[in-house]
Amino acid sequence: MAMLEKACQKAFGKALWVYHANTGACNGCDIEVINVLTPYYDAERFGIKLVGSPRHADVLLVCGPVTRQVAPALQRLYDATPNPKLVFAIGSCATGGGCWFDTYSTLGGADKVIPVDFYVPGCPPRPEAILYGVAVSLGLAPKTVGAELLRQESVEELARGESIVGEVRP
Repeated sequence: MAMLEKACQKAFGKALWVYHANTGACNGCDIEVINVLTPYYDAERFGIKLVGSPRHADVLLVCGPVTRQVAPALQRLYDATPNPKLVFAIGSCATGGGCWFDTYSTLGGADKVIPVDFYVPGCPPRPEAILYGVAVSLGLAPKTVGAELLRQESVEELARGESIVGEVRP
């Protein structure tokens, strides 16, 4: 992770140009992303600027579960963004599919289609959380939360009385 932070600082030292993509969201996360860009939070003071074309972007912000119809377009969008690039999954739906994680019309989170570098969970995430996620990615703020392993226990584990809920990865 330290190597990624150093690479981000070198590649994206002064400004991040962001392309915002909605892949099937309810617009809750979209509103919070746009709120980050308003004068109240003023993300432009950190060099974060919204651009209208993925060809001009350094960062893709993906909101919403990836629907089957939009998956090919998301892959083309990712391919159109020049390297080096970062991908942020914003909100519960983009990080893992949200409440639509196992429905017929969605594939799940953004990482089912394109590689995701950073996850900002929440439904919807607060603007402060989005700014904090960007600051962590650039190495401007320390990461304070560890990854959590979530999986379903097997019948055998439950019979033995073993519980795996809340295991934390280093």
